[in-house]
Amino acid sequence: MLAMKFLGHRSVQILCGVVLYLVTASSLPLEIHQGLYAISLLMKDLLLWMLPITVGLFIANAIASFEKRAPFFILVLFFFEALSNGLSVWYAYGCGHLATISLPSLASCHFVDTFNPLWRFSLVKPAWWSADKGTFVGVILGLMAVFRWPFLRTVLASGKQRAEWVLTRVFARLIPLFILGFVSRMYNTNLLHQLSTQYVGFFLWLLAVLIVYLGVLFVVGSGFVRRTLFQSIKNLLPAAGVAFSSGCSLSTMPWTIEGTAKNLQNPDLAKAVIPATTNIQQIGDCIVNAFLCYLIYVHFYGHSPSLAIWTAFSTIFVLARFATAAVIGGAIFIMLPIYEHYLSFTPEMIAIILAFNVLLDPLITCSNVVANGALCRIFERTWGYALRRVTRGSASQLF
Repeated sequence: MLAMKFLGHRSVQILCGVVLYLVTASSLPLEIHQGLYAISLLMKDLLLWMLPITVGLFIANAIASFEKRAPFFILVLFFFEALSNGLSVWYAYGCGHLATISLPSLASCHFVDTFNPLWRFSLVKPAWWSADKGTFVGVILGLMAVFRWPFLRTVLASGKQRAEWVLTRVFARLIPLFILGFVSRMYNTNLLHQLSTQYVGFFLWLLAVLIVYLGVLFVVGSGFVRRTLFQSIKNLLPAAGVAFSSGCSLSTMPWTIEGTAKNLQNPDLAKAVIPATTNIQQIGDCIVNAFLCYLIYVHFYGHSPSLAIWTAFSTIFVLARFATAAVIGGAIFIMLPIYEHYLSFTPEMIAIILAFNVLLDPLITCSNVVANGALCRIFERTWGYALRRVTRGSASQLF
């Protein structure tokens, strides 16, 4: 019974599947690897098609639950996102100062991806069918349910329940298979091999920088309580595993919401904050790219960017995060003109940062997801404090 219960845990199933695959990978024909990757891509495409509706329903239902406080909630969330992204960029600037002493040149990085799926259905979404549109529609519907048409609350609640059923009863049970295909891609493109042989020092520095920052977020969110801290980290590990293997924050969203909800006093808050912030509050992306920008700048120009240059760059960089929500998987290309204009990046410098973004994509996505979950608990505290200041009510009236 204990063995069956142990094997029933999703994390154990994922670990066993990955280990079994890696042990047998060298003897498997290429078609098996490509087939696993094709299945994962199909699941990812289906999730991305479904997510605009899911995001809209989650956000609308959550905003409706806040009733007259909904506009204030949106305002507080916007400033919280801008502040969290800004702090991460300046944190990377400070870490860059320390790292330049020991890190080797980054100019030799290269990456070529020649691994393709065995087949691929044409499920290309139109440009207007994206998570940011779902967020916008969700905000509008939620406000309408609060101020104009109260009957919408029943409709929104019913739609949310149906979306949750699909995510928890269908996609959640397919996590091991979902991850396996992306592990296959990482194995066949030698991503882990490159990091472990050519850029060990850089990878260790970057890993330490991310772990310290994420650790601080969890410590603050847990209120410096050790038991709460470890439980919070444990609850987000499944989402971290899915994010690392899939490389997509959006397709990881169901598991991010599930893990984050367990860490909150008001679990429904996760269904409002996570969908609204998944493609905006990208702490891993901000830290990694700002860290890379600093190191590349120092390597090519021989000195650190001045505080004036970094201030201008960080301001536009943070504001641009709100514009990249609609560009799933292509946010880096919106940021390139910012690097060129504010940090004087040359084509060679841009090529290096693009290569590293491809190489480090699993780590960046995993950090984004974990940080988003950790920050949701901090936002819950911030939202409670802001509401108390405005309403001068008791903590029991917050939600």
